[in-house]
Amino acid sequence: MLILCVPLTGCYYLQAASGQWEVLRKREPLQEVIQSPGTAPELAAKLHLLSEARDFSIAALGLPDNRSYRSYSDLQRDYVVWNVFAAPEFSLAAKQWCFPVAGCVSYRGYFSKEAALKESARLADDGYDVAVGGVAAYSTLGKFNDPILSTMMHWDDVDLAAVLFHELAHQVVYVKDDSSFNESFATAVEEIGVKRWLDSRGEAEAMADYVTRRELQQSLLRLVAAARVVLDSVYTADIEDADKRIQKRERLKSLALDVAAELQRSGRDDAGWLSGDLNNARLISMNLYEGRLPFFRALYASCDMELPCFYAAAEKLAAMERTAREAALSDITLIEH
Repeated sequence: MLILCVPLTGCYYLQAASGQWEVLRKREPLQEVIQSPGTAPELAAKLHLLSEARDFSIAALGLPDNRSYRSYSDLQRDYVVWNVFAAPEFSLAAKQWCFPVAGCVSYRGYFSKEAALKESARLADDGYDVAVGGVAAYSTLGKFNDPILSTMMHWDDVDLAAVLFHELAHQVVYVKDDSSFNESFATAVEEIGVKRWLDSRGEAEAMADYVTRRELQQSLLRLVAAARVVLDSVYTADIEDADKRIQKRERLKSLALDVAAELQRSGRDDAGWLSGDLNNARLISMNLYEGRLPFFRALYASCDMELPCFYAAAEKLAAMERTAREAALSDITLIEH
């Protein structure tokens, strides 16, 4: 692996290999951690819940039955990786990075926060809008037996189950060079999984809270979508760059105010990824995870909420050429089950 790093922008691939090795090296069997006298009761409870959710993911959701998420890695830091997003100053097209296994994606991950900030500063110097965000979990697409990570443990029980279902979904369907498709599909599986999981446990109150949070997220995404339409028209307008900057700044300021008002209306105060200074890179990252979600929700409904049908339809989409897939994503009637 180290030899291969040299011709492939060596430093980046070296840190990626080193970071992944740390995650794998620190794995401990999940049941041993749960049963260990040295494990804090709160941690043991969360890991036990995740063990149950993992069994549920196989039996009720048809997700892969393998060794993923059957171990635990204590990384002793807040995030496992930090993702860097970038976009040109006057464009909402994400900068792409290409990798041997994952293909081309709209972000670049670093196992060191300092390295991510250094890369974001370099991109900013080159004129890009940039955003850096910590990531608590990720998938190696089944290439390794991914562990549950200590970085996930600050989430509540519902979010823990949700991310487990999300990351396992990447092992079911994954398309190289199409981040929006992959993340939106995984988010759809996450939603389906959480509903079935909570229904099976009779946790109506937790389900209601989850639905409320998802509705808020969708409201924020609608605000972002409206801002994107205006910004696209500004960026393609035949006007001076100075005027574009003014209009861009005003529309992003307006979006920030709209987000604050929506949060106040909902009684919540965490804007998540929309916190801080808004720019093109932040808006792109928001669209990445849920931009195609309405389509996948409709696809699931068209399958009479049967997961085998839903997975088969998503696999059919994944096998299409990019142009045909884009057309199908805009018209669910193009997919035959």
